[in-house]
Amino acid sequence: MTRIDAKFAELNAAGKKAFVTYVMAGDPDYDTSLEVVKGLPGAGVDIIELGLPFTDPMADGPTIQLAGQRALDGGMTLEKTLQLAADFRKGDDTTPIELMGYYNPIYNRGVEKFLEDAKAAGIDGLIVVDLPPEEDDELCIPAQRAGLNFIRLATPTTDDARLPKVLQNTSGFVYYVSITGITGAAEAEAGDVGPEVARIKAATDLPIIVGFGINTPEKAQNIASISDGAVVGSAIVSQIGAGKSPADVLAFVKSLADGAHKG
Repeated sequence: MTRIDAKFAELNAAGKKAFVTYVMAGDPDYDTSLEVVKGLPGAGVDIIELGLPFTDPMADGPTIQLAGQRALDGGMTLEKTLQLAADFRKGDDTTPIELMGYYNPIYNRGVEKFLEDAKAAGIDGLIVVDLPPEEDDELCIPAQRAGLNFIRLATPTTDDARLPKVLQNTSGFVYYVSITGITGAAEAEAGDVGPEVARIKAATDLPIIVGFGINTPEKAQNIASISDGAVVGSAIVSQIGAGKSPADVLAFVKSLADGAHKG
């Protein structure tokens, strides 16, 4: 059982929904980023998504693209991203961390070495947005063998014919992308998302967490009420991009967490 599996078992036993946050590793710099990440559990975050900076983030909107560029400009690398996770683990051995990004940096490092290093750094799961199920032998299957969850995205265009393929080697949870498009592009509506979550739930026992387009405590609550939890990324990253202090960023995160936990 990974930390992700254990967290969902704990939340389920308590009748609570999950609140997941995405932040870009190294944005705006290593020390500030680490301070924010260290503060997330205390602000009510159940699972941390740590963005891996990449030069061509095709699934991301301008907010997260700019965050990745700030991190890269500050010298952030895959190596330093894993170090950030390891530094976080020195004070927290229970909060799950999943690494979210693209395959190229992982491929360049070498899958076997990457998985060994990720496991040693305390990474619990992976979301690699540009590796479809047809490429599961590349990373998904080796990751599961190494004891990491491989989390897959389902979208409004994932129809009933495609869904079984998406779910076949997914573990940890299913990340439902509530809108068609890039991160930060539109707002999620519970009325639209609810039937889709129900459709996916009929096909899997995994938790369904909804992300994209959630930017207020009310939206987090509404989305969590029709799913197993909510993910917020761009709204938090935009606070960091605006130069808000870690304390202010974490206060905003807490307001979102409080909303999601009412869901």
